[in-house]
Amino acid sequence: MEFPKYLLADNTDFPDAIFVVHTQFPRFIINLQDDEVEWLEDFDANDEKELASEAEILIEDASQFYDREVERYQD
Repeated sequence: MEFPKYLLADNTDFPDAIFVVHTQFPRFIINLQDDEVEWLEDFDANDEKELASEAEILIEDASQFYDREVERYQD
């Protein structure tokens, strides 16, 4: 099964949270309410160096995805 790069997720146990799931490597879930990120991958020291430079871009991309989706719902 093929998934889109980003998915919106919610849960009634976290009514104020806004989750965006990044489904491609490196997979993660970000809560846009507090910008907390949970990585779904195991990284070694070499990966962490590369991830540090890429993480900011991925998180910004996730935020832009959310903004785009909200605009589409409002239309």
